[in-house]
Amino acid sequence: MSGLKKLVVVGVMACLAGLASCSSSPSTPSPSTPAVSGPETPSITLTSPASTTTEGAAGDTVACAYPASGTPAKPVSPPSTTDIPATGTVTVTMHMDAGDVVMNFVRDSAPCAVHSFESLASQKYFDNTSCHRLVLGFVLQCGDPTGSGSGGPGYSFKDELTGSETYPVGTVAMANSGANTNGSQFFIVIGTTYSLQPDYTVLGTVDAASMQVVQSIVDQGIDPSDPQGIRPAEGGHIQSVTTS
Repeated sequence: MSGLKKLVVVGVMACLAGLASCSSSPSTPSPSTPAVSGPETPSITLTSPASTTTEGAAGDTVACAYPASGTPAKPVSPPSTTDIPATGTVTVTMHMDAGDVVMNFVRDSAPCAVHSFESLASQKYFDNTSCHRLVLGFVLQCGDPTGSGSGGPGYSFKDELTGSETYPVGTVAMANSGANTNGSQFFIVIGTTYSLQPDYTVLGTVDAASMQVVQSIVDQGIDPSDPQGIRPAEGGHIQSVTTS
């Protein structure tokens, strides 16, 4: 499935999308969880978190699978599948209109996800795109070149989960539309108004200084011209993404 995750405000105490759930206080309308959208999105059903699914660990490297799924939003090749580093960190910098956002990704817990992100960044997949979804008090979602919430890289990969994941402010994680449907969309947690089930592969964290840049995007609110009421008003454009 290539469609990417939606964050849409739905009914009170209901927060279901992409086979996952979140919760909030009874008096607060809840948004759907970070999820892929599109005609192939699974029906809304609660499931247990998927187990860690890295394809085969061998010392400091692993093998991963990136099977074809849908049409890529930009011309891009799938990542390599063997001898993928499974230790260490990667510094990812999003050069945005609002300023640079530096993220520290951890290979140890999600080598396949981090490898995919590095591959996409090296192919300039994220360049000249915009974060397409903002839910105040919850998440900023990016990684869809189409800006529609349904674009992806033309492949998918499995979750890398333990079932004990938490998502404090500053967490960067993969959005999905159910178990093992990761693509290119990711989200940054900007608040804890709503809680997430441990269904989202964690890439890493945004550094403290860069969270001020993210907050400056949040402070601009929602674009009033957006009929869906979800697009950030200003600052969410990604000029380029670099890794080191």
